[in-house]
Amino acid sequence: MPCTTILVGKRASNDHSTMIARTDDGHFDVKKLIVMEPKMQKRTYKSVLSHVQIPLPDDPLRCTACPSVDLSKGLWAATGINAANVGVTATETISSNPRVLSADPLVVYKKAAKRGEKDVIGGIGEEDIVVLVLPYIRTAREGVLRLASLLETYGTYESNGIAFNDENEIWWMETIGGHHWMARRVPDDQVVIAPNQFGLDGFDLDDAFGEQRDHLCSADLREFIAENHLDLNQDGRFNPRNVFGSRRDSDHVYNTPRAWFMGRYLCPLSHRWEGPDAEFGPESDCIPWALTPDRKVSVEDVKYLLSTHFQGTDFDPYTNRDTGKRGMYRSIGINRTGVAALCQIRSDVPEPIRGIEWICFGPTTFNALLPVYANAPKMPAYLSAVTMDVSTENFYWSSRLLAALCDPHFAQTVQPMERYQDAVFTKGRQLIREYDRKMTDAGDFSLTVEANDALAKMAREQTQKILSEALQVASERMKNGYNRADN
Repeated sequence: MPCTTILVGKRASNDHSTMIARTDDGHFDVKKLIVMEPKMQKRTYKSVLSHVQIPLPDDPLRCTACPSVDLSKGLWAATGINAANVGVTATETISSNPRVLSADPLVVYKKAAKRGEKDVIGGIGEEDIVVLVLPYIRTAREGVLRLASLLETYGTYESNGIAFNDENEIWWMETIGGHHWMARRVPDDQVVIAPNQFGLDGFDLDDAFGEQRDHLCSADLREFIAENHLDLNQDGRFNPRNVFGSRRDSDHVYNTPRAWFMGRYLCPLSHRWEGPDAEFGPESDCIPWALTPDRKVSVEDVKYLLSTHFQGTDFDPYTNRDTGKRGMYRSIGINRTGVAALCQIRSDVPEPIRGIEWICFGPTTFNALLPVYANAPKMPAYLSAVTMDVSTENFYWSSRLLAALCDPHFAQTVQPMERYQDAVFTKGRQLIREYDRKMTDAGDFSLTVEANDALAKMAREQTQKILSEALQVASERMKNGYNRADN
């Protein structure tokens, strides 16, 4: 699924938290935020798309999830935080190349061609990963190891990047062909930017086959590379992107420009992004996987990046200038996003309230990011009671409606839309601060439900207000407008 991922190490963030965030860019997928209690979680999992059946452990943890409302193609839980304060976002669809895919083919479901033959069962994929992994792990590293075991046993039918975080660490994992994989711990002082490509541009194989401090991989990865002549590196440095990734013309339109824009925002001083002496341009193949930002990164920065459309450049589809380059690259904030979620694990509050899940439904350019406490037995109806029927009674459809109203009238709605986003941020942070203190002082962490209800009520009030403003602008600018004074 085409998505954009940002990972922020704890020393790169403004509050010493770890953050993993991603836009889930399906095809206008209707999404909701729920809590999966252990009693809801089955002991045998069956994939809708690949038909693979997998036995599950008997001791699942409670966790949040952002499933699809229409279950005809599976749950697609997307992201969540569990009761042990471990987050996951799954997955960032990544690219590969024919050399890899021929050596270790993807495990694709094939329906029997004729009577008497059996279906060929497929592997696991984005539909399945959150449900198969998140309820059963207590650290980010454990997430990598559990998913690795599943990949090696059942295989995968697609190439994916997956992020896990806990209070101390973030791990980024990328699949290689049908059964192989590699994972690297994100440096604490760096930010990872991932736009639908195989991202890792450095990997310590000696560590992966030795101490395994910051690197993990398939047990036979060295042999797999050598036997299949996969290594294209010339300088003696092992760059996995040259081995397992792609280098297509379409990457330069769809993928690398997103990495360029994010890097340009994060490191405007330490790297050159524009002009004749630029280190990196929108179509560069060597934009780093991880960067040390020029200043600390906040949740607001992550939301800004995941909402961007190349503003301030000639490529902005909303610019009024005739640049000749308008809309030539794929924006990060795109029309078909179902949900964008940021899993934040904090270290300066008691353990029961460390996990904050920030949720934005619909196209991120126009919509607000709302925080909720992840360790709660249920989510407010405004976030969870979503159906396929369009309604302003929930955050998902209200956000979709807001984006559709604002997009054709961008210049007229951009300022009230920014005020709306800032208001939800400000009031959301105020409520989190208030309930952090209240629960810490009282030692009563059951107030997470009350806190989340207050946050949802605030979001609803602010969203109703901006919807009214956007509807008025759109109504006034309808093409059939006419007054008697016009003749």
